[in-house]
Amino acid sequence: MVDTASGAAMSSGGCVLDLQEIDRSQLAVVGGKAAHLGELSRIDGIDVPPGYCVTADAFRRVVAEAPSLEDELDQLSHLDPEDRGAIGALSAEIRDAVAAIPVPAELAEALTRPLARLGEDAAYAVRSSATAEDLPTASFAGQQDTYLNVVGTAAVLERIRACWASLFTDRAVIYRLRNGFDHRKVQMAVVVQRMVAPQVSGIMFTADPVSSNRKITSVEAGFGLGEALVSGLVNPDVFKVRDGEVVDKTIAAKALAIRAVPGGGTRQQPVEPDEQERPTLTDAQVVALARLGRRIEAHFGAPQDIEWCSAGGGFQILQARPVTTLFPVPETGDADRHVYVSVGHQQMMTDAMKQLGLSVWQLTTPRPMAEAGGRLFVDVTANLAAPASRDGLLDALGKSDPLIRDALQSVLDREDFALPPAEENTDGPPVWETPASVEADPAIVEELIARSEESLAVLDRDIRAKSGVDLFDFVLEDLRERKRLFDPKGLQVIMTAMNASWWLNEKMHEWLGEENAADVLTQSAPGNITSEMGLALLDVADVIRRHPEVVAFLREVDGDDFLDELPELAGGREAQEAIQGYLDEYGVRCAGEIDITRPRWSERPSILVPVILGHVENFEPGVGKRRFEKGLQEAWQKEQELLERVRALPDGEQKAAETKSMIDRLRTFIGYREHPKFVMICRYSHYKRAMLAEADRLVAAGVLHDREDIFHLRFEELREVVRTGEVDYRLIRERAEAFDGYRALMPPRVLTSDGEAVTGSYRRRDVPTGALVGLPVSTGIVEGRARVVLDMAEADLESGDILVTTSTDPSWSPVFVTIGGLVTVVGGLMTHGAVVAREYGLPAVVGVEHATRLIRDGQRIRVNGTSGYVEVLSG
Repeated sequence: MVDTASGAAMSSGGCVLDLQEIDRSQLAVVGGKAAHLGELSRIDGIDVPPGYCVTADAFRRVVAEAPSLEDELDQLSHLDPEDRGAIGALSAEIRDAVAAIPVPAELAEALTRPLARLGEDAAYAVRSSATAEDLPTASFAGQQDTYLNVVGTAAVLERIRACWASLFTDRAVIYRLRNGFDHRKVQMAVVVQRMVAPQVSGIMFTADPVSSNRKITSVEAGFGLGEALVSGLVNPDVFKVRDGEVVDKTIAAKALAIRAVPGGGTRQQPVEPDEQERPTLTDAQVVALARLGRRIEAHFGAPQDIEWCSAGGGFQILQARPVTTLFPVPETGDADRHVYVSVGHQQMMTDAMKQLGLSVWQLTTPRPMAEAGGRLFVDVTANLAAPASRDGLLDALGKSDPLIRDALQSVLDREDFALPPAEENTDGPPVWETPASVEADPAIVEELIARSEESLAVLDRDIRAKSGVDLFDFVLEDLRERKRLFDPKGLQVIMTAMNASWWLNEKMHEWLGEENAADVLTQSAPGNITSEMGLALLDVADVIRRHPEVVAFLREVDGDDFLDELPELAGGREAQEAIQGYLDEYGVRCAGEIDITRPRWSERPSILVPVILGHVENFEPGVGKRRFEKGLQEAWQKEQELLERVRALPDGEQKAAETKSMIDRLRTFIGYREHPKFVMICRYSHYKRAMLAEADRLVAAGVLHDREDIFHLRFEELREVVRTGEVDYRLIRERAEAFDGYRALMPPRVLTSDGEAVTGSYRRRDVPTGALVGLPVSTGIVEGRARVVLDMAEADLESGDILVTTSTDPSWSPVFVTIGGLVTVVGGLMTHGAVVAREYGLPAVVGVEHATRLIRDGQRIRVNGTSGYVEVLSG
């Protein structure tokens, strides 16, 4: 027996399906909204208004009648997503063309036939359901149109056509352009449902949208139809539910409601004064609704954004889509509460990492790391639970990044977040201890560097003889050996420098009222490979500046084979030798270099070309050496000034001797702070070259499609592919899709196992009104033009510009010689950008939340690197 809806689907060529015939496997046919409604209608206890779906087949059949659309869609795909004018004009043309296509009578009849079963005299909601909508990584919420209280067969058909055209609203087109969706591959289905006239409507999130806490359900509610809330006409009542109890609620004054109008359409109506501040729902209703939300979440396996309404004493579910903005939670396998600290905020690398990069970094570091959202986190639960390690952890992290400390302290202060007892952690938490300081002796650093260089030479020699499974066993053993043979002297040297810096800042402030004295004292400190790398590129620019033909050629470079063409130009061989020499020394570096999958400068030298050309245009010959000498002189003068002032104090000679000892420690050892990471990245370069050679052999054997497919495999998985000659491409595709979704997320500094992204604050009152607060990491005040740059390869900087970016790792140091100041979203007192900023004498403020959004490119700003804030002056 064939039911009415199935018969309609068959007779109309698959153009109509009842909602109860639909599940999530039919996304490409019915779109995201219909697929989710079909799934919802199958969940026990969930009431969904009856209806049907006009499938994407109907849309395809109609637009096939307008072949000229193909050219317009091709034009649309090549537009800049920021060119609103061009998008608006072309999108309007396409919408008009779609709306003008005639719908054959037979098809029109098929698309409205189910209304007879649902009730032709009823009112309907007609909703767009695009095939790229409500996806796990992109919701497309609100991008296409919905029409409410549609009455009559002709009106329903007209609204179906309007939904088809809404696939090309400006907002939908811009969203697809920004998220990389092909306009020609996205189709439009339409949902037609019997209209509900609710007393109350709203939205429910099964994870708190503010804190991301998965244990809290957030319910927003208003009178009448939900459009009043969605459009922002009224503030909703907001209820928070946890463990079956309303734990917080805010009741708003609701002056308006949108209600259905007899005969079709909706209108705004005033809410009676004595009703405006009445709660829309009782606590019992809110808890019952939250229970339905948890049932829906369990069905879909992820937190949901749910549209609902209340009519006739019960709840009806109008839509559910995945919440795509939540940061994932590490999997623990236990029910205990956990607290995690972001590794990326310590390493100045908050971008998502591919699987090979994650696994190699995990093999590199001695401390276990949890994984979530393509990022790594350290589980500090045991340290927080144990009094012996808690204070040390908070102190160490607080000196580096006060926002992390404040976030952790806020977790500790809560009554509803109980940490497991320390004694239950059988491995015992590591105690955060500061190693004893050593006296200033350059020979210590020289010995450490000599050992590193010898080890790299041995690695270079031995790895060349390895291939196949032997290569991976060799790399794994090399990584294990590095951890086993970790030289505590290196950490001792770094901590001695950091302790000296803290001591100098604290004592000079206490004794002399001097702020951040150590900042000037670190300028041009010896042995800092990162700051030397930045100055060395100025020397490369000096060579290139002498050859106008080379400069003109580099301005037209498009690709990474330009070095081979240079010898054909006047002065080109000298320029080639200068650039190649720089790459031989520093080519292992790149942005996000802790991720072994990221392209190194040696692999993509064109990244450096804009920076070199900027140096050619902005600086005179010999500036690199002059800047280093200037830093040396300023540091020496600061040292003499401080010692003279200290000697004038009571017990001045003793204090001066202590101060001199700390200055010597700081200048002798602070440069080594950058060396261990450089050595590690050098090792990564050897590993990567060898693993890519294996990937090339797998491509030649037909096992892999592309050498970079290995980046989506973990280290041990890649070893197995090499061993067996077999690969699971489904896994590679899934991970590639997941990585694309992770890239849009920003990891929190602190994350709990409840999914809560805990944000800290500076809790300071000593800043001007309206200033953006951050952490002062390099003293001084500078005014200049803000250049908001998210990718070093796209940096267009002039001398004195203030760089505003998310974070800086060592790869950014070549642009530090150009700028006059630095502002970052992520950073700490001893992260690489802060260290180099101090050595170059650049005022810098880091950890400025949302700086790249709150500061616009081109604005004039003032950076106070002494007190730690940024002021927008104009623009």
